[in-house]
Amino acid sequence: MKSRWTDENWLMLMQVYLKKPVGVKSLYSRDMVDLALELHFHPKYLKQKMFRLRRLDTPLVERLWKTYSKDPKKLSREVDTLRNMVGFNNPDTFYEGVEVVESFEKFFRPLAEEPLLTPVMLTLILDLYFRLTPNTMVEETQEIIHLAKTLGITPALVVEVMDEYQRCDPYLNRKNGEGRLHAPCQTIWQRYGNGDPADLEALAAQLQKYFD
Repeated sequence: MKSRWTDENWLMLMQVYLKKPVGVKSLYSRDMVDLALELHFHPKYLKQKMFRLRRLDTPLVERLWKTYSKDPKKLSREVDTLRNMVGFNNPDTFYEGVEVVESFEKFFRPLAEEPLLTPVMLTLILDLYFRLTPNTMVEETQEIIHLAKTLGITPALVVEVMDEYQRCDPYLNRKNGEGRLHAPCQTIWQRYGNGDPADLEALAAQLQKYFD
C-alpha cells in the first residue's frame, strides 16, 4: 500500500500500547491485528512503531506522550473523534487515489468456502495436524476439542480441515474425495506444510495470541 504514517496514527497506536498490561504488545495480539487491519499496516510495522513510542525518540512522540499518557480518557476521546471522521466511516473515500494491496489482511479474512474459518485458523489447525496421527484426527481427541474451543468453532470443523490436510499430505497419498475446503487448505499446506515444522510451530505460537 502506498500511504504514509500520520500523526493521528500515533494516537491510535498509543491507545493500544496503554491497554493493560501497558507496554509493547505481542505481534499478533487481537488489538494489534485489529488496528493493523484498520490502518492497513502490517502488525510488524506497528510493532516497530510501538518500540519507537516507548523510546520517545522524536519530539512529536514525546509531546503526545506528555499530553495523553496520564489521561487515557482524553486519549480515548481523541481516538473516537478520529474514528468518527468521514475517512474512517467511509474507507473507500479515505483511501481514494491510494493503492491498497491487501496481503496480510487476507490472512485474517473469513474464507469464502466457510465464513467461520480464516487462513490464520487453518494455520493453527495445520500445526496441530503435525502433532497428531491420522487415527487421532477425530472429534473426541482432547487436543482437537481444545483447539476448537480456542478458535470458537466445532471439533467437527477442525476434523474436516484435517481431512483435507490428509489429502494434501504426500506421505498419505490420499487424492480422492476432495471437500469444499480443499483449495484453501492446499494453499496453507503449500505455504507451510512442506517447510520445517519447527518454523510452523513458532508461527502458530505467535498467532495463538490473537485468540487468547
